[in-house]
Amino acid sequence: MYRVERWKEVYPPNAAMLRQIMISEGYKVYQWSDRPSTVYPMHKHNNEQSHWIISGSLELTIENVGTFVLNPGDRDFMPAGTYHSARVVSEEPVVYLIGEK
Repeated sequence: MYRVERWKEVYPPNAAMLRQIMISEGYKVYQWSDRPSTVYPMHKHNNEQSHWIISGSLELTIENVGTFVLNPGDRDFMPAGTYHSARVVSEEPVVYLIGEK
């Protein structure tokens, strides 16, 4: 089941720290960035994924679930085969970690 965890810390997210957490959870991790207004149409991935936002904001629409805006520190968990679209909604580029299992 798709889910989102909101950032509750008082300090901003640290990419190196978040990367280590994802690696310890068994993810292969890489950093990605998209410019404002970038759109990815509805698609799916064969692997389980997790997106952890470092800066900027990303809107994800999950088929049959809903639409979520992920802000710095927010993280999602997306099962393999989940149909989704994505759109950068911040005026700055969005920078995020993508973990795949």
